Amino acid sequence: MCRHLAWLGESTSVAALVLDPPSGLLVQSYAPRRQKHGLMNADGWGVGFFDAGVPRRWRSAAPLWGDASFASVAPALSSTCLVAAVRSASVGMPIEASASAPFTDGTWLLSHNGLVDRAVLPTSRTAESTNDSALLAALIFDRGMDDLGGTVASVAADDPNARLNILAANGSRLVATTWGDTLSVLRRDDGVVLASEPYDDDPGWQEVPDRHLVEVADARVRMTPLT
Repeated sequence: MCRHLAWLGESTSVAALVLDPPSGLLVQSYAPRRQKHGLMNADGWGVGFFDAGVPRRWRSAAPLWGDASFASVAPALSSTCLVAAVRSASVGMPIEASASAPFTDGTWLLSHNGLVDRAVLPTSRTAESTNDSALLAALIFDRGMDDLGGTVASVAADDPNARLNILAANGSRLVATTWGDTLSVLRRDDGVVLASEPYDDDPGWQEVPDRHLVEVADARVRMTPLT
């Protein structure tokens, strides 16, 4: 299980989104407030953001709280679109930087919060790792982000126990699903945040119902039930 977050809006520092909030991803790496599965997220982390339309990433297999280099650089990094995650590896999955979200196909950044039986996922030459999230990301990229809801429903049909919360961005658009775990949205004056759990106690946070597709573009948020 993992915790993840995405931002789309005005240019904002990575630190302001990931490290500074009182219950942000840094705190969620060791003390998440709403995590249903697992007690902490110490098996890696990743931050991806768009620089002139190009996805850039910084990933690690170590706990986020122990990376002093990232903490020193994050205030100087800014972007209008970001995807970040802290990881709790499922039993039997590799712990390596390439297994940490966000994954990319060169256009999208994608994070998976959940669990899926690798036996229902096709083998892939493009997957960045052998863990379930990397294989699932490769499948989603192959089928196309416009069919994200259909892909999630198809995988869930093959593995009824799967938890398939997806969070993806391409620099001008956020797309997410809720399938078995939590997701909240915060509409700010300067942009929109999607997150596994609120990073503060702002009353504006809204919980997304389970089994929904969320799309964010041009400061508008659209939620559609998944069947």
